[in-house]
Order: sequence, then C-alpha cells, then structure tokens
Amino acid sequence: MAYFARATSLDLDSTPSEVTWEECACPLCACPNFAPLVEGPDRTPGSAGLWFMVVQCQSCSLCYTNPRPSQNGMAQFYRNEYPPHQPRGKKPKTIWWWRRLPYWFRGAECYRKALPPMGQLRLLDFGCGAGAYLARMQNQGWRVTGIDASETAVDNVRERLGVNAVVGTLPHPALDDGTFDVVTMWQSLEHTHDPLQVLRGAWKLLVPGGLLVVTVPNIDSLAYRWFGSAWNGLDLPRHLVHFAPGTLRLMLHSAGFRPSRVRMVRRGGWLRASARLANRCLPQARGWQRWLQGKVFSSLASWYAVWTRQADCLSVTATKP
Repeated sequence: MAYFARATSLDLDSTPSEVTWEECACPLCACPNFAPLVEGPDRTPGSAGLWFMVVQCQSCSLCYTNPRPSQNGMAQFYRNEYPPHQPRGKKPKTIWWWRRLPYWFRGAECYRKALPPMGQLRLLDFGCGAGAYLARMQNQGWRVTGIDASETAVDNVRERLGVNAVVGTLPHPALDDGTFDVVTMWQSLEHTHDPLQVLRGAWKLLVPGGLLVVTVPNIDSLAYRWFGSAWNGLDLPRHLVHFAPGTLRLMLHSAGFRPSRVRMVRRGGWLRASARLANRCLPQARGWQRWLQGKVFSSLASWYAVWTRQADCLSVTATKP
C-alpha cells in the first residue's frame, strides 16, 4: 500500500473540493489482485496537480485507475472548458451516400461519419458531450437520443440543438429496454466507474440484432510505450479504465455482445499531442520523440502503428444476438 502514498497523501486543500478516494477491484473480473503499471498527474491546465495510479489486474490483465475519485467527486475534474462539452460553431453537413461509400469498409470508427441512412431507426449516443454527432445523425434522418453525465452539456444539447437528451449513465430509468437499433460510445466507455454495467445497460436497450459501436484509447499502443505518463490517451483521472484489444473484446463478451474484430484507428493528432506533452513535462524526452510534434513524422508513425496493430485508438462493432 505504500506505493499509493503519492496519490492518497496529497494536500487536498488545494483542490476545488475535497476528493473522496476509493480503492476498487478489477472492473471486469472483480479480482482484487493487481500490479502497479504507471502513475501520472492530472495535466489539465489549472488543475491541482493530483497524481493518480494505473494498475493492471493479475487475472484478466485489464488496466484501470486505482485508487480513484468516487463517482460523486468526478465532476470537479471536468472543468467548464472540457473540450468535448464545448459546442462547435459549424452547422453539421449532410454526407451524401456516394461520399459515404469508402467509409463502409474501413471499420467501426468510420461509423461516426458513415452510418448509412436507414430511415427512422433509433440511435443512442452515450457520452454525447456537446451533441455534434447527434446533430449530424439527426440531419441524416435518424431518431436520436443523447446521454451524458454533465448536466450542463445535456442542457446545451436540448436547448441549442433541440435533441432529446438525458443526464446520467446506463442503465437509465428514463430509457426503456429494446428501444434502440444502434448505441454509440465514442471515447466515453473509459470514463465510467463500472463499464461492464454500462455495457449491460446498452445490451438491454438494444433490439435483438442491434448494433453497438465503441471506440476507446489503446494502452497497448506504441504511443503509450513511447511516452508513458505523457501519453495523450491516459488523461488521468478522467479515464478510469484503460483498454487493450483483448480486454475490450473480453468485456464485450462478458456483457453479452458478439464483437467483431477490433480495428486500429490512426490518430496522428494524438501522437503530436503526446509529443508536445512529453517535450513540456518530461525532461528526459528523447530527440526523436520531439520530432513527432510535426505532421510528417507523426503521420508516418501513426500509419506504422496501425500496420503493426499498435495504434493509439481501438474501434469495434458488436451485435446483440
């Protein structure tokens, strides 16, 4: 337990409000045995500089933040300037069918832009943020609903876009079982305290044969091995679960889904963000890591990461049998 002293003995008076810490067993298999993996601070500008630990389950290999802030105390780590909650100025454009064709063969992440217009099918976006995706899909004829833990974000979605949205997580009492054809989770599952319960909630909401689309950061990536605590996908403490391809598929199976092959998603911008963070925060950053701040080297590196199945981001579609 001494290894956690850095996280649990911090000066909490410097935080916006007192942090209530909790230790947890593995969110996937409930095994209490884990090994330390990496530790890092909250690098959000203006944060109190608290440090957090990521551990790895000794049974199923899932990585997760432990100890972690309690669910009631997480709101203080999502400041008003949190980017996914900020509305975009541009009006969503309709993507015509002939421009969608290349996306239909390139994996689950491309469903963000290329879900085909299927009439009045029903879509739930979990972690909808500012609602840009909801607005785009509604513009293409989908019947959309959003859900987000941020009350401010949900209010903005309702008032600015006129889209139905609810505050909270899954399962949610306002959402009836078997009422959605598609549930999407764009970079949101890793933010949850109990991802297995969230996935089971999504399973209940889907009709038989319904589709779940999930994207998450990949802790089994080249970028994580290169940058460690400065990896852009770590984002402590907002990311509470840190998936690899095997643990993502295992969790989907455990929730009752039938997942497809996990695909790698190229994220050159994430590599550049990690390189900038390492250059700013890690004195031992190597020269070649600094080169990745540029588009040419980051683009080449991101394509190599996809080719070797070590990309920053994972994407998978899963069906409800």
